[in-house]
Amino acid sequence: MKKKVIIDTDPGPDDGVAILTALGSPLIEVLGVCAVAGNVPLHHTIRNVCKILELAERQDVRAFAGADAPLARPLFTAEYVHGKTGFEGYDLPEPTMPVQSQHAADYIIEEVMSHPPRTVTICALGPLTNIAIALERDERIAERIEQIAWMGGALSEGGNVTPAAEFNCYVDPEAAALVLRSGIPVVMMPLDVTHKAHVTVERIRRFRTMGNKVGPVFAELLTYAKQFDWQKYGADRAPMHDPTTIVWLLRPELFSGREVNVEVESVSPLTTGMTIIDWWGVTDRQKNAYVVHDVDAEGFYDVIFESFRRLP
Repeated sequence: MKKKVIIDTDPGPDDGVAILTALGSPLIEVLGVCAVAGNVPLHHTIRNVCKILELAERQDVRAFAGADAPLARPLFTAEYVHGKTGFEGYDLPEPTMPVQSQHAADYIIEEVMSHPPRTVTICALGPLTNIAIALERDERIAERIEQIAWMGGALSEGGNVTPAAEFNCYVDPEAAALVLRSGIPVVMMPLDVTHKAHVTVERIRRFRTMGNKVGPVFAELLTYAKQFDWQKYGADRAPMHDPTTIVWLLRPELFSGREVNVEVESVSPLTTGMTIIDWWGVTDRQKNAYVVHDVDAEGFYDVIFESFRRLP
């Protein structure tokens, strides 16, 4: 039976790879794709969602725009990595498919409540603002969501936007804290695991020589976006972040981690957005997330390429 998935995202090429991996898999039914402000402002992220869906020839999947700012603070964006639109590096056509009039948070509520309990998974590829708003509007969804697979936070890798904080958590720490307190099963893909899934020149070559239209497009988008990471981390050590959430649903045996308590700092000027992960169980705080720490990188990319080959 197919896994029913809502994707909540702020594309970004990594997000695009994640969405396309889901669309190309026969094991996932993408119910809808929600955009949130994050890597770039909302008007760009929702446009990029539609560009991805049209590239995959999946205009049947509905797109929803959500929050244009975090719950309690100004929006911080990452054009310095992804360019002004989030999709610099390849000139995709302007999309023609409609954006739904319903707010993404209300769509999440409606979709979750219309399915049997614990049958809808949310893959969250950006800040958790839309999901936090949905929980604030209808707390019943906490008992009905199967799980949230979230790319966010860090254990021992350090931050990628401040010394302490990973980007998605830094953008909206209040939303992350709210979701982690909700009781929803959370699978967290921190920088510790995404930094083990390197985007190498050889892996980009595999996208470029795939023989369809989608692979070469993402070879160009990734080449542009990963220049920043290659300069930052060293040659061939750029991380692949967001597809970890989708591949987790398809091949969880490729990953390892443990159930722990995760808290989020939202006050300190030095550590705002830091995820405090009780890896060794030194407190009695309740475990609220499965934090992934390792991945079989070759197997991870095999899953991505297998899905991409099914795309137009």
